Amino acid sequence: MPAVIAHAFRAAVDEAARHVGATAPNPPVGCALLDDAGTILAVGGHHRAGTPHAEIQAINQCRERGLLDRARTAVVTLEPCNHTGRTGPCSQALLATPVRDVWIGVRDPNPHVEGGGADHLRQHGCGVHVLRPIGPQAEIQSMCRSLLAPFAHFMRTGQPWITVKQALDATGSMLPPAGRTTFTSAASLDLAHRLRRATDAVITAGGTIRADRPGLNVRRVADHPGRAPRVLAICTRTGEVDAAYLQAARARGFAVQVCTDIAALPDMLGMAGVTWAMVEAGPRLLAEIEARGLWHDWLAITARTDGMDQYSIRIREGDVTPLRLFPELAAVKE
Repeated sequence: MPAVIAHAFRAAVDEAARHVGATAPNPPVGCALLDDAGTILAVGGHHRAGTPHAEIQAINQCRERGLLDRARTAVVTLEPCNHTGRTGPCSQALLATPVRDVWIGVRDPNPHVEGGGADHLRQHGCGVHVLRPIGPQAEIQSMCRSLLAPFAHFMRTGQPWITVKQALDATGSMLPPAGRTTFTSAASLDLAHRLRRATDAVITAGGTIRADRPGLNVRRVADHPGRAPRVLAICTRTGEVDAAYLQAARARGFAVQVCTDIAALPDMLGMAGVTWAMVEAGPRLLAEIEARGLWHDWLAITARTDGMDQYSIRIREGDVTPLRLFPELAAVKE
């Protein structure tokens, strides 16, 4: 894989990552268009369902800049679609340009359409290269898989990818000091809100609501404008949640769902179109989620005695996590 292609993939992943949390039930996708010399002409990302896909965004940028006639190579994090939904097929849109070389990060995980876009492009004269998970392409392919992980899991199972975020003090306790609601740094609080922005749902417990009355909405960073309401899933065996809290949560933009059977939580969220959910709750719910294996990756933020925070990530299966999309977590090991 030429260095210019690797560079273009990184640019495409970065652009797609900016919109993670706004595209569900569609996947986040990035596309870069290059000229003969490997210079990036445009980088597009899918913004949200019903808007132009990443390939169309990049093509439109090139056209507006008067550069479309120079486009020769397309680098796409996900196989271009070959079907008509709310937008037209991206494979045909690419064929209507001078692009004749297409690099694909990940095949479409939808079993009904996998290979359709790549095959259509090949049949109409394009050179198509799909990244391999081994050898020199493995690192870039892992980036693309991390970007797509929640959507790919959703397509396979109809259930969301579930991330647990757990804040701890230096002794391993989840209880903040008296008079405080947290003990992590400002940088970690910003990260927490960026994680909320990237997900489609927040999962919490009735006990957490009674104890802390958490907002759980995106505040320290700007949220995605015009995105669909984020789901707030409240786990409580009794089904009882304070009416004033529910009203306030809906006023903050949440679509509230109450779950009395945690085993049914993944299906409940999947039916709501949630592809990525984050758990923010106390030790009792976290213990139950871990015991039942209802998680896919687990981020622990530990406040050290020197005032710095330490991050660690566990992945339940495999080696891919969308947490790698966040720069401060990209190199974190288990």
